[in-house]
Amino acid sequence: MELPLVRGRSTGIIQNAHGDLITDAAYDFYGFRLATCGLDQRIKIWQLDGSNENSQWTVEDDWKAHDAPISKLSWAHPEFGSILASSSFDRTVKIWEQAGSDASSQPPAGFNGSSQNHSGSGPVSSRWIERAVLADAKGTIRGVEFAPHHFGLKLATIATDNMLRIYECIEQPSLVSWQLTEELDVQILAPGPSPGYLSRVHTVALSTPTQTHATLEGASASLVSQALQQGLQQQNVSSTSGGRLGPGNKEADGGWCLSWCKDKYWGEIIAVGCGTTGTIKIVQINARKSTTLLTLSSTSSSGSPTSGGTATQPSAPTTAPTDASDSRSAAPAGPANYAITSVAWAPSCGRSYHLIATGGRDGHVRIWKIKPGSDEFDFDNMAEGESEDLKWTAVSVADFDQHKSAVGRVEWNITGSILSSSGNDGRIRLWKATSEQVEDSSQSESKDVDMDG
Repeated sequence: MELPLVRGRSTGIIQNAHGDLITDAAYDFYGFRLATCGLDQRIKIWQLDGSNENSQWTVEDDWKAHDAPISKLSWAHPEFGSILASSSFDRTVKIWEQAGSDASSQPPAGFNGSSQNHSGSGPVSSRWIERAVLADAKGTIRGVEFAPHHFGLKLATIATDNMLRIYECIEQPSLVSWQLTEELDVQILAPGPSPGYLSRVHTVALSTPTQTHATLEGASASLVSQALQQGLQQQNVSSTSGGRLGPGNKEADGGWCLSWCKDKYWGEIIAVGCGTTGTIKIVQINARKSTTLLTLSSTSSSGSPTSGGTATQPSAPTTAPTDASDSRSAAPAGPANYAITSVAWAPSCGRSYHLIATGGRDGHVRIWKIKPGSDEFDFDNMAEGESEDLKWTAVSVADFDQHKSAVGRVEWNITGSILSSSGNDGRIRLWKATSEQVEDSSQSESKDVDMDG
């Protein structure tokens, strides 16, 4: 299968990139190497020769990585070396390291404008070594992503068993030993307080790479009560679905995705979606107790989004054509929500709020504005009603349906100012915010990228 590439305003195509459908493509930290994977169970590493518009992508490495189709790839930060994680339908995540990765963790020669000296299209002498296999999932693994480097060498995975798993490397030089530190059922994860209930120092302390993951010595009555309540909720979900767990059991119709918050200030926070619920949960990872800070729902609502609970999308669209989208929004309520297939947390870059983008099987690209709760309250002297200011809030700021088909991927640029989306319509669209609204920059500045060549 061929792989279309966009660099600036120029486009290119890598012919015969894979022997079957390409499922993911991920740039490394510097953007001069590209990892791809597909249904052919292979991973390929591509190197950019040069930095001008005539630069070509050549194969640096190519190997069979799994015994089933590969779903996602993720690069670790280069401070840990040249490390790649891959997730697969064989229910495993594999950790790969490039032999002699000390040189690979440095900026490539072409990063400052000089050209690379690779010739030909075949693999070069570099090789990737399998360092670890993580096989805790009970379903196919659909998403994997390394944590921001300030939290240490950690990664998160989401599988079709609806479990969010967090791993931490406890032997970084060898990469052979990884500890499963968190295993959370996303669908029944209880809501909880925002990080505003913790001091900033305490929040950062809980999320440092050297943290221990010991459980509490004794279980309080509230913890026991909550555990019993979650058990009853799980039984209710199982009984109402005919003995099956949740609506996400249909892998063909579901979507499983995740994205880390890039900001260190608030600790380890992940946006995660699973199944066919059409929602994204903002999850605070805590060594003592992980909780849901906020739930983003695409279900139309005439009211304002609620804080610290479920934020629903306003019924009035921000920008959309008036033909097909009108008929879709006018459809009667009741059918199952469309699955969210992709979520992307934008780099904050000093903003007082966060931006989260989602793409779904309903063809919509949505952008949410997330405002964290305050952490500067005097909790001993807090007046009644002020606790609302501690909750995270969200509001939908954009909703686009120009793809007219399922959206497979959304991704922000390094500053969080431009969003790219790709759909089954064979097009890549770029969105950017103006002073008044978010607009389709692919329409205003340049043509859409037609991935059919």
